Amino acid sequence: KVISKKVYLMKKKTLMTGDLLSDARVGIDQRFNLPVVNMTFNSSGAKLFEEITGANVNKSMAIILDDNVYSAPNINEKISGGSAMISGSFSDEEAKILANALRNGSLKAPLKLLQNVSVGPSLGRDSINAGVNAGIIGALLVICFMIVYYRMSGIIADFALMLNILFLVGMLSAFHATLTLPGIAGIILAVGLAVDSNVLMFERIREELRLGKTPRAAIDSGYDKAFWTIFDSHVTILITSIVLFQFGTGPIKGFAVTLGCGVLINLFTALVGTKTVFDIITTKWEIKKLSI
Repeated sequence: KVISKKVYLMKKKTLMTGDLLSDARVGIDQRFNLPVVNMTFNSSGAKLFEEITGANVNKSMAIILDDNVYSAPNINEKISGGSAMISGSFSDEEAKILANALRNGSLKAPLKLLQNVSVGPSLGRDSINAGVNAGIIGALLVICFMIVYYRMSGIIADFALMLNILFLVGMLSAFHATLTLPGIAGIILAVGLAVDSNVLMFERIREELRLGKTPRAAIDSGYDKAFWTIFDSHVTILITSIVLFQFGTGPIKGFAVTLGCGVLINLFTALVGTKTVFDIITTKWEIKKLSI
């Protein structure tokens, strides 16, 4: 595609600014069936535009945004009434670009490029792979810790943890979400929340066992006492995720989505999943001593 450029010699003084423009839209010239740009001005702009066009008939008027001349139409006559039309040999795309330039010119604050960062595909792929590897290593260490420290109960917690990760990945796949570094961070943090919930419940159960309760009674009492603590903490994090998703940018939104989904899934796997497994075990077998 060849892009043509023209050089314009203009007066230094700006006769009119974009804040006096109310709107600019692409339309169709009914006579020639060609794209045009229709402009409307506010009351002050209409009066000033009438004066400018009246004093510059058969002269060109440059439309400038960010030091770039987007068009320089010829003023054929004095224009009054608060509306004007720019016509010419426009394509649809050129008319849209000109209309956008006119509307953007009405912004009081100019756009300035503060930072431009480009990440190559190889660097991005390496970063994703490093994040995935870190997540896998962290999950394996957590699984080993839970088994060593909580024994059979740790295996139950690890089973719930694997379900948590499986459900979370499945939910992200259902949403056709792209795995990014912030998303991986959200998954890892969700795994940490799942482990924290199980640790809290298991320590509660240990306290009940020290008081001399049976395994079944200790499990029921431990879950009951830990329920609202876990629920309140997860709701707080879920509210934070919603705020991050609402006001954050792309990467932050990805982190918020994975974290929010992880919180919802963990509420189910921690409070319902592991409790169900314990209920099945204590109902099917007579447990005199709980491995925890």
